[in-house]
Amino acid sequence: MANIHSQKKRILRAERERLENRRYTSKVKTLFRRLEAAVGEGGDAPDAEPAHRELVKTIDKAVKRGALHKNTGARKKSRAARTLASRES
Repeated sequence: MANIHSQKKRILRAERERLENRRYTSKVKTLFRRLEAAVGEGGDAPDAEPAHRELVKTIDKAVKRGALHKNTGARKKSRAARTLASRES
């Protein structure tokens, strides 16, 4: 443990930020699983489109906040779009 007061505060802040980043990444994974389940239910699943919109919105927020790198966010959005498009074909 650090002796310097500002470093102790920094350690606490880093832990809070780490947990928030983890919440974002976990939520993205959960929403992706929901999208895949919605697409897997059948060709005309009505909840696939809202699931995709929510996933893209969450990815954009995570990238904006710095929880995900912008290229990672773009890759995940592309994968989600391909998953959604596979429903139509």
